[in-house]
Amino acid sequence: MINRINSFGEYWSAYNESVQNPEQFWANQAESFFWRKKWDSVLEWNFEEPSVKWYGGSLHNITENCLDRHLFTRGNQTAIIWEPNDPTQAAQHITYKELHERVCKAANILKNNGVKKGDRVCIYMPMVPELAVSVLACARIGAIHSVVFAGFSASSLADRLNDAEATVVLTSDGAYRGNKSIDIKGIVDEALAKSPTVKRSIVLRYANTPVTFTEGRDIWWHEEEAKASAICEAEPMEAEDMLFILYTSGSTGKPKGVVHTTAGYMVYAGYTFANVFQYNDGDVYWCTADVGWITGHSYLVYGPLLNGATTVMFEGIPTYPDASRFWKVIEKHKVNIFYTAPTAIRSLQGFGLEYVEGHDLSSLRVLGSVGEPINEEAWHWYHDHIGKGHCPITDTWWQTETGGIMIAPLAGVTPTKPSFATLPLPGIQPVLVDEKGEELVGNGVEGNLCIKFPWPSMIRTTYGDHERCRLNYFSTYAGMYFTGDGCRRDEDGYYRILGRVDDVINVSGHRMGTAEVENAINEHLAVVESAVVGYPHDIKGQGIYAFVICDTHVPMESSLLKSEIIATVSKIIGPIAKPDKIQIVKGLPKTRSGKIMRRILRKVAEGDISNLGDTSTLLDPTVVEDIVAGAKLV
Repeated sequence: MINRINSFGEYWSAYNESVQNPEQFWANQAESFFWRKKWDSVLEWNFEEPSVKWYGGSLHNITENCLDRHLFTRGNQTAIIWEPNDPTQAAQHITYKELHERVCKAANILKNNGVKKGDRVCIYMPMVPELAVSVLACARIGAIHSVVFAGFSASSLADRLNDAEATVVLTSDGAYRGNKSIDIKGIVDEALAKSPTVKRSIVLRYANTPVTFTEGRDIWWHEEEAKASAICEAEPMEAEDMLFILYTSGSTGKPKGVVHTTAGYMVYAGYTFANVFQYNDGDVYWCTADVGWITGHSYLVYGPLLNGATTVMFEGIPTYPDASRFWKVIEKHKVNIFYTAPTAIRSLQGFGLEYVEGHDLSSLRVLGSVGEPINEEAWHWYHDHIGKGHCPITDTWWQTETGGIMIAPLAGVTPTKPSFATLPLPGIQPVLVDEKGEELVGNGVEGNLCIKFPWPSMIRTTYGDHERCRLNYFSTYAGMYFTGDGCRRDEDGYYRILGRVDDVINVSGHRMGTAEVENAINEHLAVVESAVVGYPHDIKGQGIYAFVICDTHVPMESSLLKSEIIATVSKIIGPIAKPDKIQIVKGLPKTRSGKIMRRILRKVAEGDISNLGDTSTLLDPTVVEDIVAGAKLV
């Protein structure tokens, strides 16, 4: 079993050990896993290059730890519960034995189609069991998986295929999302017209939609599966062999291929899952993220399976067929641990309690939040109405680049404060620095969040461009990983993430995090959600421009409402933080993972709408048109 901390005293003991003797600490955690060959050295590192190597000399395979080692003790236990988009369709319960067999067959499909260790395989699929199977099948044979969320445009997909030089694409004929059908195969075909490295497209028959096949390239998954053996030995992997590439938006517009390697990622994903969520054997765990994002990688697939957990995989959306869907799924599968995004919480909060009432949520023991700092109002709603006041909330801060959760309360162990990520996990050494890179010591300080010592699951490089990795993460402050986030450490030593550093607004010399101002705006009863950016101000240097979504019954241009929002912010933070401009909007420009694309809002606020950049990756690009039109009236 993976080591689990059970009390706040144990947390401090583990944390102090991890800082004073990090190599011994992480060697101890690694003992919980199965290794073909143990490591010769625990850690070698240099943040200047950067170069980070964990568990050097070891041999292992992550799928043996996710699957094989559980077969004798929990082979008949459910590994994955698949809850389909259509609630009238039966859920699938896939046991560890069945999952192992399906992964081995899929691994042999890849091998039979020429995929070998080190090859890049792109996965562009809906949230069906075969998506998780595909990820594990790649890892089984040492192929490098690159999952692209099946909602990205053909152009975005082509960019990622070409950057990774993928040779094979795993996809499906179609997909469902709420009441919509999506032509997945058509999107892939369009992308492949611009992706010369791809030789094979293996297509899952799922939606039974008409498709066009290209001779010599496209083949059916089910036909290949019928020919594939259910026995596939796991490829022995060296510690720093690549496990996956996951693309994240870059400030230059070109996606960054974040590279994670095998051994360190495995240890960290398994350890953090067990501890942050305080997983108990037999718990049913549900992470609502898509596998196309890092949260889905680490805390839907790898983390739970490394712990022998039952993980729920949900194809649908929170509001289909209505806003009670999440609560129905929790009741149906008796979910014990629930991990979702503040965006979803705020959205469901806006529909009212009528969709929550009448559903049995008594199975819930732990609630989690991911993707952005959760504002206080949403935190309390989540705690009071979903957790019924007795479920601890773990508000987790981490990044695609970190591979796993970095700062978060251990559920029920760490005393919590709404909107605070609280304390670093064992092994994580955060520092706050000023603009000159000087460390801000003590509590009650605010600065840029850096990490001064390596952790096992951290980014190793950006695929094909190591210099970009160095410049983005290791060049700003010498000898440190720069997260790009501003952060406050309060008088108790608790960390509160203030948002991206370029989202910190300097008003008359006062630095304010956008999240802090948004939190205050969201306290107004009529406000559903808000996003704040800075814009040039003749007197203050920067003014505050707020984009605000309100309840549907609120008039779109209510001067009284705007006055009330200003009064609310002034009351909570102070007059210095009151918005200079407020635009009531119907929606915000969000990526499909729920993050607000603030660069677009900044350009609108600055009046620079001549080139808003690529909006194809947004969940709803038409939102931008409405915002641009409305800005002329502000």
